[in-house]
Amino acid sequence: MGKRVALVLAGCGVFDGSEIHEASAALVHLSRGGAEVVKIFAPNIEQRDVVNHLKGSPTEEKRNVLVESARLARGNIQDLAELKASEFDALIFPGGFGVAKNLCSWAVDGKNCTVNEHVNSTLQAFHSAKKPIGLCCISPVLAAKVFPGCEVTVGQDKNIDGRFPDAETASAIAELGCKHICKNVNESHVDKANKIVTTCAFMCKAPLHEIFDGIGTMVQEVLKLA
Repeated sequence: MGKRVALVLAGCGVFDGSEIHEASAALVHLSRGGAEVVKIFAPNIEQRDVVNHLKGSPTEEKRNVLVESARLARGNIQDLAELKASEFDALIFPGGFGVAKNLCSWAVDGKNCTVNEHVNSTLQAFHSAKKPIGLCCISPVLAAKVFPGCEVTVGQDKNIDGRFPDAETASAIAELGCKHICKNVNESHVDKANKIVTTCAFMCKAPLHEIFDGIGTMVQEVLKLA
């Protein structure tokens, strides 16, 4: 029997929701890994902002995170408030700025951010049940905020060759009392004590196939821990 995995989205689109390539990569690797049931969830809340992805600038539109996430889920999605950790073996969060805008307020408040109540309770439920949690790109900050002392990676802590422009995120994670582990884009880090698996994905400027491979290692490790 395959592992039952819940995927949590933050909208649709890199600048105001979930990063589409990351969400797709996670789903492909879960399918390849034989995950029996992949259910997709998102909070039923208004997005912090809506970005015109052609121009890269905010608009006056209002959009709903659950409704937008349904685009990626091909309509097969549920309100995050309905997620029951007891029904799943593992939990995965793709990245994208929507994580830092909609699932928490990291985009505005950094390490002083607040985490959405349903995101927080979901993370706590899986952690308490000793079930693995996978996070990529910016989403490891959720674990850093909710689980002080955990180990995560968002890539490197220095902007090596201009490939890690958001390297200062590693310092903010350390200031939260967590340990940042430097990893390359095609690698993931496993915090065995907390069953948290992280990979940097688009926090690194890298070819898409390397990002895809890194997410693959994260998914594989999550399924092993499940």
